[in-house]
Amino acid sequence: MPMIATEKIAVSVRSSGTRIGKAQILHAIDVRLAAARWTAIVGPNGAGKSTLLRVLAGLLPTDGVVQLHGRPLADWPARERARQLAWLGQGEAGAEDLIAYDVVLLGRLPHRAWLAPPSEADHAAVQQALAAMQVTHLQARRLGDLSGGERQRVLLARALAVQAPVLLMDEPLAHLDPPHQADWLAVARAQVAAGGTVVSVLHELGMALQADDLLVVQGGRVVHHGPCAEPATHHALQAAFDWRIGVYQVQDRWVALPRIPEEESSHAD
Repeated sequence: MPMIATEKIAVSVRSSGTRIGKAQILHAIDVRLAAARWTAIVGPNGAGKSTLLRVLAGLLPTDGVVQLHGRPLADWPARERARQLAWLGQGEAGAEDLIAYDVVLLGRLPHRAWLAPPSEADHAAVQQALAAMQVTHLQARRLGDLSGGERQRVLLARALAVQAPVLLMDEPLAHLDPPHQADWLAVARAQVAAGGTVVSVLHELGMALQADDLLVVQGGRVVHHGPCAEPATHHALQAAFDWRIGVYQVQDRWVALPRIPEEESSHAD
């Protein structure tokens, strides 16, 4: 879906392709993600979703230009860029011996001068992030002693503590049970309501359909980019998964469910 000319773009990439080693992962990418919206990146395993997100974060080189707020990412000073764009990777390693509070406090490093102690604003941001992910009660525990879900929520809190206007997250719902997935959904919505931009790679298609926009990746190409509520988006999503899923409306929400065999023959309806 073409972006409206007057729409503010938070992050974009125009590239002829991205390689990892000798393998061509992405092909001819032209993506512009609107500010103050939540965009979910979805697609089959191996489609290139995480690679695309890493390109947008400036963590992978690409044959093209990545821009943040209309300015080439390479032109941003490192500390300034880190204040503008927060990142949570998939299965990120953490400092296992640090307590949760100090892990979240790492998110405030872009706001502090070299060797400067944390400020009151830093501590306030950490407490706010811990509360948002409901891990305040875990702040004195070592990261390595936490369960997978608890650890993920602490790492999410670290990303939130940056208080960056653009938040990029790869599989943020990993290890989270449904109630905590709902908590994350509320956090993403609050980020957007405050004028922030959220971009997330998700395997949970039902949660992805709660975003503002869906970016569908298949075979290293963006095959669709549009609002989650549009029929064309549902069609593209189902096609990307070889019509093995269906998109249905349940009350006021869209959900994605596996198709039963007799449904598969009617996918063209």
